[in-house]
Amino acid sequence: MQQPSETSYIPPGCPAHENLHLYGPSFGADPDGHYAHLRATGPSAPVDIAPDVQVELVTSYDAALHILHNPASFLRDSRRWNALNEGRVPADSPALPMMGYRPNALFSDGASHARLRQVVTDSLATVDERQLIRLTQQSADYLISQFSTDPGGQTDLMSAYAGPLPLLIFSHLFGCPPELGDRVIAGISGIFEGTPGADEVLGGALAELIALKHRHPGADLTTRLMQHPAGLSDEEVLHQLVTLLSGGTAPLAATIGTSSALYLDEQWQTGLPVEGAVSQTLWNYAPIANYAAHYPTHDVELGGRTIRANDPVLISFAAANTDPKLSVHREQLSAKAHLGFGAGPHGCPAKDPAFMIAVTAVESLLKRLPDVELSRPFAALAWVPSPWSRSLVTLPVRFTSRRIPFAAGDFSQQQTAAGAQPPAAPADALLARGGQADSASAAPRQRKGGLFSRFVAWTRGE
Repeated sequence: MQQPSETSYIPPGCPAHENLHLYGPSFGADPDGHYAHLRATGPSAPVDIAPDVQVELVTSYDAALHILHNPASFLRDSRRWNALNEGRVPADSPALPMMGYRPNALFSDGASHARLRQVVTDSLATVDERQLIRLTQQSADYLISQFSTDPGGQTDLMSAYAGPLPLLIFSHLFGCPPELGDRVIAGISGIFEGTPGADEVLGGALAELIALKHRHPGADLTTRLMQHPAGLSDEEVLHQLVTLLSGGTAPLAATIGTSSALYLDEQWQTGLPVEGAVSQTLWNYAPIANYAAHYPTHDVELGGRTIRANDPVLISFAAANTDPKLSVHREQLSAKAHLGFGAGPHGCPAKDPAFMIAVTAVESLLKRLPDVELSRPFAALAWVPSPWSRSLVTLPVRFTSRRIPFAAGDFSQQQTAAGAQPPAAPADALLARGGQADSASAAPRQRKGGLFSRFVAWTRGE
């Protein structure tokens, strides 16, 4: 990937004497150029992550690893944040939902972090890999069936496929009945879209889900979090569920979208396995671009600069992964040496399942729509102008319009326990006819309810 000159590049509208703004149209149009400009100042530099919110941004791979692996000197509890405690962060700042303290593993340290982290990792370890692959394939088939019959053979894969797919998977893994799954999806989607009241919608839905699992435990992540020997309170369970949702849906959607675009782009098509496209995405287009605020326990020196104790230090996973000093020996590193999933004690506990879901999602798309292609070159696609995420705004594709037959899959114990039923028998008759169906039976039906309710109905063959 060609980098702009690190000594001459100054982003438009950003005078050299001001902090670089890591938000807005200018940043969204050229994030790599902004990172290159910052690298010219050293391993880290002060930036505005939002209006009137300054942080120290680490762009060096080596410096990022040092901080991520040094929890004794760099803590994650944002209640230490100087500017916030001194009233210098606007109350309506978009940085607060991303950096403000929550009682979860992400914002905890020491024994508290170890306890919450163990609950999450133990619960995730119970997810069966083969069932997760089948769930991903089934979710993919459902979503593709909803747009594959478009007469013009066109859709936006971000809104029609990459975005909703992780939401279906997590609603299922949490053991949500259809209506609660709809509300969970509406809540978490609204939070990312800035919809007023979305926090209350999500919190209310998850509280009801936890109450339901007290009455009717199931083979799902919610129940396993609740029944873990660590004895989490209902509030702690709720916050871990929010962490899993926020950390597992939007970043996964970005990974699926970018990986699909990379694979379909002409310059990547020849000989590139899907796994390679996903790895390239995690290296060069880190879905979580700038995050993981750390708070030094004492004044620290970083590249000749003094960072004051309790001033936030953010890791630019996107910039660290593309650090030119790393590129000279990147070929010798493990394919998993990227920081796309973080590193150290706070590294993503679900990196292997996330990679598997992304690969399966892209493979399912290619299988169901073998002639799918980009409507415009990868280089012409626009990125969301957010400092937190590296995600495509849209991913327009074209394909030959076709009907995707319903295929019964493993609608596992999780949904049965939550009140849903396994797929209905008519699907077997459909498959017996060679996977083809007449127009009346194969056409997508208008079903009531939200995204998850419609998916559940589809899995029943309704």
